[in-house]
Amino acid sequence: MEKEKLLRSVCPFDCPDTCGLLVTVENGRAVKVTGDPEHPVTRGLLCPKMQHYEDTVHSSRRLTTPLMRVGIKGTGEFAPISWQAAIKHICTAWKALIAEHGAECILPYSYAGTMGLVQRNAGHPFFHTLGASRLDRTICSPAKGAGWNMIMGSTPAMDPAEIEDSDLIILWGINAAATSIHTMRDALAAKQRGARLWVIDTWTSRTADTAGESFVVKPGTDGALALGMMHVLVRDRLCDQPFIQANVLGFEEFSGTVLPDCSPENMAAVCGLDAATIERMAHIYAAAKAPFIRLGSGLTRYANGAMTVRTITCLPAFIGAWQKKGGGLLSATSTGAAFPQHLVTREDFIKNPTRLVNMNQLGAALNTLDSPPIKSLYVYHSNPAAVTPDQNAVIRGLMREDLFTVVHERFLTDTARYADIVLPATSSLEHADIYRSYGNYVAQYCEAVIAPLGEAKSNWDVFCLLAKGMGMEDPFFDQPASVLIDQLLAENNAWRDEAMNAALRAGEPVRLRVPGKAKRVWQTPSGRIEILNKHLDEVLPRLLPTHAAQDGYPLSLQSAPTPYALNSSFYEQDRLRVRQGQMQLLIHAEDAAARRLYDGQEVLVFNQVGEVQCTLRVSERTRPGTVVCEGVWWTEFVAGKCGINALTSQRLTDSGRGSTLYDVSVDVQAANQPV
Repeated sequence: MEKEKLLRSVCPFDCPDTCGLLVTVENGRAVKVTGDPEHPVTRGLLCPKMQHYEDTVHSSRRLTTPLMRVGIKGTGEFAPISWQAAIKHICTAWKALIAEHGAECILPYSYAGTMGLVQRNAGHPFFHTLGASRLDRTICSPAKGAGWNMIMGSTPAMDPAEIEDSDLIILWGINAAATSIHTMRDALAAKQRGARLWVIDTWTSRTADTAGESFVVKPGTDGALALGMMHVLVRDRLCDQPFIQANVLGFEEFSGTVLPDCSPENMAAVCGLDAATIERMAHIYAAAKAPFIRLGSGLTRYANGAMTVRTITCLPAFIGAWQKKGGGLLSATSTGAAFPQHLVTREDFIKNPTRLVNMNQLGAALNTLDSPPIKSLYVYHSNPAAVTPDQNAVIRGLMREDLFTVVHERFLTDTARYADIVLPATSSLEHADIYRSYGNYVAQYCEAVIAPLGEAKSNWDVFCLLAKGMGMEDPFFDQPASVLIDQLLAENNAWRDEAMNAALRAGEPVRLRVPGKAKRVWQTPSGRIEILNKHLDEVLPRLLPTHAAQDGYPLSLQSAPTPYALNSSFYEQDRLRVRQGQMQLLIHAEDAAARRLYDGQEVLVFNQVGEVQCTLRVSERTRPGTVVCEGVWWTEFVAGKCGINALTSQRLTDSGRGSTLYDVSVDVQAANQPV
């Protein structure tokens, strides 16, 4: 019997915390997963999803051999085939399609099912060489980055560890209890030391339960609250004028032209808080010694998402919060420059730029795109049939008999059920990679801790096989992933020195250096915080409407995260799914009574895009006019044929071309009534 081993690994999922793991391996099997106490962020704490990651890795649902479709698309009827036969079938089909339509008829689809630098980006060089259509990967929060950049340029984000020095912590639009438990832990620790803790959100989430005060705003109106607060700061002479004069561009123009119309009374009518509350929030914010705003991504998924972030990002400049340790605003950390990722992505393999297809508009691309039409879809570490907006349009496209679909996956997901070929994928414990975070400044390399299950292969290994099958002769595709990893760690740079590289190679979590992180060094064209940005059509922040406000349905729908799943991941774990219960719609008692609906009833939620069946839960966690559905359920586990994204649209954000997954209006009725 093999001796028990304790090995380091990293959580691969799309989460800002990027936890360090300790994996107990016995007889080649992962038997226990815990948080690494030596990881500077994790410090031993894991979320409910990862506490039994071994159940995901060794799930009876794991795919362990290639499959070929033998039934109707969507039924999940497949027969096992060999890897050799699968690769030959794929390459034969692609060569024929390319000969008839050109390589742009092939579209890759991937996002953040794994966040490793090699495995996540493994497909880029292959599809660049092939000349396939490119995917605009913007489903999550590009509007957030765009809004930050409009004010702060490339100024590095504050270190999240500064939260311990703050006396006022504002978790704004982030359900940290579900999406960033270490932010939650650190905020609660600061609260225990005497700091105020505020939560601003569109419903009373589990995060709000822990706050000193919770402020529930109407969906898509966070910018109005920020504008109202700034109006009060100017009106009541609470601004830090010396800081503004030395560091801010456009304060006078903004204060003189935009803010006069943003009185607390006017903004109260927009955001749903009363005027007195907005005034009190502004005064407390101004009086704080080091106020810390932790900005979430949910508030960016509206037609006004970038403008909302741009507006809120102005707040710390008004009171000079940036000059105080623990003061400022954290949107996301940017660590992309820490590693030479171009060595993996190989944009130099692009002979001629090909068309760019926005991933949020996959439904339109599959059904209406022409010259050439999409004839083949290759999906890896993503589940577009569940997570992509306008689910019905996506599924209509996947049902096309003339669409050749290949899915590389660990499980028979909603998307895999529509595939012609399914390839078994490794989990993160079965391959090596490097991980960086977008919520802190820690990076870590990890080896595979167990062998691949069955015939599962990593992204990189599959693309090397496909490259050979397609006749690609570049030696780049002949090297193992370990060589790419070595190249990413080969040279020192401003982020990493030799000692840090050595620690990374040893598998230790390493806190990266952040170049130019000194306070008052604003990396913008003017060298100042740019409230006035002359490079934009909208030179000043202002109030923008949402899409849903114009759709004519009376209820705003929030598709919220749950602590027990991450997008459509983890639904293979029975224990987590049981803790969620079922797909439920939370509704305020007033809205339920107006529709003669009752708790526990099966209802239809509908709008101009589609309809979804849910179990109704009458709840005081929602405000009148807002309904909430947690999780992105696999359709296997829901009463109707659709998940929540049957109600979301393919419309994009004001900047960044991001999704508007929260910019949705609906109505609700009993399930036994015709819509």
